[in-house]
Amino acid sequence: MSTLGDDELSLVLDWVYDQNDRKSFSQVCKQWLRVEGLSRLSVRVLEPDLLPSFMPRFPNLLLFETQIFISDPHLEFVAKTCPRLQVLNINLKKTREESDEVDGNSGFEDVGNDGICALANGCRNLTKALLRKRKNVGTVAVISLVKFCKNLTSLDLGRCDLVDDQAVEAIGCSNSIRGLNLEACSLITDRGLAVLATGFISRTLKKLILSECDRITDSGVTMLKHMCCLEELSLAECGPKITDSGGLAVSSLSSLKKLNLAWLINLSDVTVIAIANNCVNLVAIDLTGCESVTGVGVRAFGNHESLEYLVLASCHNICMDDLNTVVRCQSLRDIVLDKGLRMWIPMAMYVHISMFCQLHWR
Repeated sequence: MSTLGDDELSLVLDWVYDQNDRKSFSQVCKQWLRVEGLSRLSVRVLEPDLLPSFMPRFPNLLLFETQIFISDPHLEFVAKTCPRLQVLNINLKKTREESDEVDGNSGFEDVGNDGICALANGCRNLTKALLRKRKNVGTVAVISLVKFCKNLTSLDLGRCDLVDDQAVEAIGCSNSIRGLNLEACSLITDRGLAVLATGFISRTLKKLILSECDRITDSGVTMLKHMCCLEELSLAECGPKITDSGGLAVSSLSSLKKLNLAWLINLSDVTVIAIANNCVNLVAIDLTGCESVTGVGVRAFGNHESLEYLVLASCHNICMDDLNTVVRCQSLRDIVLDKGLRMWIPMAMYVHISMFCQLHWR
């Protein structure tokens, strides 16, 4: 029997899906180790300091992931060894306090602009960049990603404290991004929203997360009505400066499928009724903590034809009759109510609601 070459081994390895089996395959000999490395498409790194010892084995890597502390030199090394990379997932799982503690004890800072710029320049096929909670990532890094990664479709900058209007202006020039997370980027103002709503990105963006961006007001939210492709929008906890004026503008987005308006205390039934009437494709809406919303607004969803998921936690101006009307919505599958109401709902009403949809408590 002749010795198997690299091509033949690669064909065999194509049929091995279990990670433990692939690991066993790579331990047979140096040739099998090399072949397994060439076919590896993804890696999750637990010890970044060991990158130089194993990353050169994976030149065809498409996905790089780590949820822990990583430095600029680490990412610069990844950029040099894995030019075909398409997905960068370095969303940090640690809390901000844990991150600060590690940062102070490690002797070098967490990844920032230099590392992301190097990766954007070296891995221009990136389609996803997930950078959540990386506190040193700012405007320069975002500009590089938009400039070099022309196929970028998903960008997560949630809780990146340095991201500001200038970074958002760069993002607005992209004509490929479909999903953008700017959660808790507290430097963003109405000026940044105006650029998003009028830039090239307004023609492609389908998902926009602005939760906890507490500097935006009705003025910026009103501009979002120009984003004709938007299917998912979150304005949760953006503060009291968003009122029915901004809410009515949101209701004009007929393409919306998911909408989160949690804890916008100055939104009233006026907004909710407009959404129920105009957002005909809406599948899910979260009204948690919208204390000005009453049963009058909620009842408007009784005849909605596509709504499946409705959240009314901490909405204290809704009564049993209102719920009875809402559950007539034939498409409704799940409704979330405040757990404080649980003891007050009669068993007969509970049974009645359960006949139409699943009842959850929060």
